[in-house]
Amino acid sequence: MTRSPGMVRTAPHYAVAKRALDLLICLAALPIVLPVALLAGLLIRLESPGPVVFAQMRTGRHGARFPMFKFRTMVRNAEELKASLQHLNILPAPDFKIPNDPRITRVGGFLRKTSLDELPQILNVLRGEMTIVGPRPTSFAASTYELWHSERLEVLPGITGLWQIKGRGSMTFDERLRLDIEYIERRSLLLDLKLIVLTGLAVFRGSGA
Repeated sequence: MTRSPGMVRTAPHYAVAKRALDLLICLAALPIVLPVALLAGLLIRLESPGPVVFAQMRTGRHGARFPMFKFRTMVRNAEELKASLQHLNILPAPDFKIPNDPRITRVGGFLRKTSLDELPQILNVLRGEMTIVGPRPTSFAASTYELWHSERLEVLPGITGLWQIKGRGSMTFDERLRLDIEYIERRSLLLDLKLIVLTGLAVFRGSGA
C-alpha cells in the first residue's frame, strides 16, 4: 500500500547532501558539457531554423510550474502539428508518443538517442528547479493528477530516475508513477549515486535515460 505524502521520510541532512552532490556533479561536468553543447547547438542551427534551446513548462515540486530547458529536437512548428498527429498516439492520455515521429529532425533523433538533448537541464539543476535524480517533471499540470499520484510532487523533479533505467518511453504514466513513488520511499544518497551510474551505463548502451 502506498503511503500518503505526509508519511514520506528521509535521513537527516539528506536534502543538503543531495543539493551538494547536484552542484558538485554539474560544476565538474561543465568542462565536458560546454564543448558538446556548443557543437550540438551548431548542428541544430545548420539543419533547421529556430531556437537551439527551448523551454517547455513542466510541473515541479508542490505542483509549481517552471520552464525546463532542452535542446530543440523537432521542427520549429512541432506543437502546431501535434493535433494533426493525435490519431497516431500509442500511449493513453495525458501522454503523447508516436513511433517515428515525423517532427523530429535528424540531429534531433541523434540527440534523443544519446540523451544529449537533456544537457541544458543542468541549468535547471543549478537554479534549484530540478535535481539530478528524481521523478521526471510532467508537461501537464498537477490538476491532471489523481490523488495517489500526488506523492511525486513532494520532491524536486529530476533529470533521471528509476523509470529511465527500467523502461523509459515504453511505460504508461501510471507505471512510471509507481517507480517514482518507489524511489521517493527508498531515496538515499547511496541510491542516488547508484542511479547516476546506471544512467551513464544506460546512455552508453543506448537503452535508456
